[in-house]
Amino acid sequence: MSETKLKNNNNGVYGYFELKRIYPRNYTIGVMVALFLHLLGLTSFYVYQAMTKEDFEDAPMMRIVKYSELGPPPSIANEAPPQIAVSGPVAPPTVGVPIPVPDEQAPPEQTIASQQEMSAQAAPSLSADLGAGAQIQQDIKIEQTQDDDPAFDKFIPYENAPEMIVAKTPEYPEIAKRAGITGKVFVKVLIDKEGKPKRAVVIKSDSELFNQPAIDAAMKSAFTPAIQNKHPIAVWIVLPYKFQLNDGN
Repeated sequence: MSETKLKNNNNGVYGYFELKRIYPRNYTIGVMVALFLHLLGLTSFYVYQAMTKEDFEDAPMMRIVKYSELGPPPSIANEAPPQIAVSGPVAPPTVGVPIPVPDEQAPPEQTIASQQEMSAQAAPSLSADLGAGAQIQQDIKIEQTQDDDPAFDKFIPYENAPEMIVAKTPEYPEIAKRAGITGKVFVKVLIDKEGKPKRAVVIKSDSELFNQPAIDAAMKSAFTPAIQNKHPIAVWIVLPYKFQLNDGN
């Protein structure tokens, strides 16, 4: 009995028994790979069908009609609309048609009051104590409220801004002068319609030592009022105060 021999790339020898030994394993692997690919293909197909099923259901259905199946086109002539057939004759209206009756069956005559008579009945009657020439008077009370001050953060447009006519210099705090502290203070001041400071609030300060002197200086100053539409108005303005020591101090 002769033995078939095969040579590989490494010049090795494969015999009959070697091929018989590895054949079942390779066959099993091939069958499993084929089954896996078939199952993968079927699964992908059904998944795709399920995902696109709703799109096909929502798509409008169209019916293709041949030209020969179409009826004759409508006429372009001005034809009268078709008449609707009525099953029976229509009775004429009877509303408003007078019917003669005997005098004893006729209702009593009704008269409509004139405009002057209705006005006299609707007008209020005066008491006898008031006299013929009495007049009814009604006092109408109109409350005159003073304009409220503008809000702190509300911007009010104006043509002419307030101008300072009397400027007061804030006093330098002695403790800040000894410590050599300098800084700036920004005070927001409410100027009323007469140009007088009404309220003052510190909005920014480098040191609390300068707050009260800056407020006092702002409240002691005098301004011209802001003008809007040729009328004075109350507005908020910002005044900066700088506290700086001289070289001699």
